[in-house]
Amino acid sequence: MAMQQQFQTLKDSYQQQPFTDYKTRIALLDKLKKMILENEKKIIEAIYEDFSYRCDFETQIAEIYPSIKAIKHTKKELAKWMAPKKSSVSIWFKPATASIMYQPLGVVGIIVPWNYPLLLSIGPMIAAIAAGNRVMLKMSEFTDKFSHLFAELCTEYMPKDWVQVVNGGPEVGAALSSLPFDHILFTGSSRIGKLVMESASKNLTPVTLELGGKSPTIVDKDFPIETAAQRILFGKLINAGQTCLAPDHVFVHQDQVKDWIKSLKQAAKQFYPNWQKQDLTAVSSDKQFERHQAMLLDAQEKGAQVEFLVDVTEQKSIGRKMAPSVILQATEDMLVLQEEIFGPTLPILTYQTIDEVVTFINKRPRPLGLYLFSYDKKVTEKVMTETISGGVTLNDTILHVSQESLPFGGVGNSGMGHYHGIEGFKTFSKAKSIFKQSRFAITKLMYPPFGNFANRMYRIMRGK
Repeated sequence: MAMQQQFQTLKDSYQQQPFTDYKTRIALLDKLKKMILENEKKIIEAIYEDFSYRCDFETQIAEIYPSIKAIKHTKKELAKWMAPKKSSVSIWFKPATASIMYQPLGVVGIIVPWNYPLLLSIGPMIAAIAAGNRVMLKMSEFTDKFSHLFAELCTEYMPKDWVQVVNGGPEVGAALSSLPFDHILFTGSSRIGKLVMESASKNLTPVTLELGGKSPTIVDKDFPIETAAQRILFGKLINAGQTCLAPDHVFVHQDQVKDWIKSLKQAAKQFYPNWQKQDLTAVSSDKQFERHQAMLLDAQEKGAQVEFLVDVTEQKSIGRKMAPSVILQATEDMLVLQEEIFGPTLPILTYQTIDEVVTFINKRPRPLGLYLFSYDKKVTEKVMTETISGGVTLNDTILHVSQESLPFGGVGNSGMGHYHGIEGFKTFSKAKSIFKQSRFAITKLMYPPFGNFANRMYRIMRGK
């Protein structure tokens, strides 16, 4: 009942002021920015407690900085985005004019995951507010400290007729997705995404689903191994691999496996010389920790070789830390090649030709991200044109998500719809088509009664 009342508060606010001006939207974005900057320390501490360990810098660089950057970008571009766009008119309708007006949809529902609880709350909020919408967020029950802090901060900094936050378990998420929102954005697993979409369909509520999947990484034989190893490991181990865009598995040439293991171990020891005590993020919950352990055990029992990339001698770790590892001789009956790994484990698959890799990728659900390391234009063109993924970073990993000018979103099993930058503004707006007839219109030549003149007009309009 309380959630219904919160929703109605937002709905009433929208109906009283359905089109908010530029200054109001900018002021709200400024409040959001102030909320983050004035509470940075509290945010970092809450996320640390929820994860059991995450170093301050990782939260700053992966959540706080991108959130502030997105606000700055949106403020800079918003006036241009809001302006009506002129559109062309067919010669037979001139001198009439046409334009596109972007209107707020109304009230937007945002369902937030646990892996980046600040960024994946703020990112969609920025887009929804920039488009003039009211917002209701359902926070993750797996980041309890941060979720309750975020609710308190939004109550303190944001107007209650613009932003409402709810907390709770799956039943709260199910109840929220059943409300008649004007749009819902969900970030999480494909399984839950399907349930959200099913529930939303009963109200014909459009959805944006940001899911995940098994993002492949391909390394061309001639690409420098040490460079690729560092860049792949950075993308893999940020947030301990608990990233929807993390490289899920890597294809290396069959003749280079030993060199790859060596380079990955060197990179891991360079990045995390004291991984049990600092820098490497912990696995977010006991449930996730147990899932990863079961995945490794499943691979070993089915014949895979698990190699740790760091020293795993007995030493007490801070929080639920898991040693980064690679898996060799993985087969398709293993969980590591069936489920999204979402942790610090990287299967290494071998190939002889790039054609084999393309075939492997295309037989599986389309991933959220794809990473190719190659300086060969023909190889790059082949992979870009013959595979489909939500996005691509070439010669590095995950960095396309940081570009505000690029749309972010999945395809097929990895999601639907886009946001970030102008794509988020458009997602949460109705592009209203407007045709304005001129004072003197030639369309009257099409009026009945129809005769020879009408037939001649049609032949001219149709052309040969």
